[in-house]
Amino acid sequence: MSQNVFDYQYRPAPKPQSTETNNSGTSQSEYTQFLSTIAKNPALITGYSKLLKSAGYYKGKITDKYTPALQKAFTKAEEDRLSISTVRPIGRDEFLQETISLGGVGSGSGSGGPKSGVSKATRISSTTEAAALIESIIQDTLGRKATAAELKKYTASLQAAQKKAPTVTKFTSAGSNQTSQTTGGINEQQYLVDKISGTDEAKANKVLGFYETFMNALGGGR
Repeated sequence: MSQNVFDYQYRPAPKPQSTETNNSGTSQSEYTQFLSTIAKNPALITGYSKLLKSAGYYKGKITDKYTPALQKAFTKAEEDRLSISTVRPIGRDEFLQETISLGGVGSGSGSGGPKSGVSKATRISSTTEAAALIESIIQDTLGRKATAAELKKYTASLQAAQKKAPTVTKFTSAGSNQTSQTTGGINEQQYLVDKISGTDEAKANKVLGFYETFMNALGGGR
């Protein structure tokens, strides 16, 4: 079973509760429906009991039965996730995996969940996203449409650059004092403009002057 169990697409449960929304934007009825769906699926219960146990929220045996102890673990994990989400939005699956990577919740007093740490994420543009950006930049800088070969070349180049430049988020959570700082990553548009403007065609057609005007319009002139 995939670890990404929190991304399971559930169906609304019957008789949902009120749609009161907490400060992170998650409605109470959404969470109630989420639990209702899990409770009806033994495979999901088993997967969640493993994750919750690894994260330190659940102390019982791995099970395919929805027990009061398991529900208590769900509730505690959700409370901690929402506390962090007020300053750094984070999904249920990502929160549990992050908690596991940090050694699980502590045994002392106070709220559980990650208190501080570093999270890395790599954003890779899809072929469609990259193609749209490449088309736009080639049209603006070279005055023509991109070829199939250029789309393939620059998409691969962009994705490779993104893999080498993950974003790094450092976060600290201490009661009501919660901070986060994200660095790294790349500016996809700037990266592609620099690549395309450096081609022989761009130089031969003397479009660098237009390129500078284009960059100034973007606020990135040098």
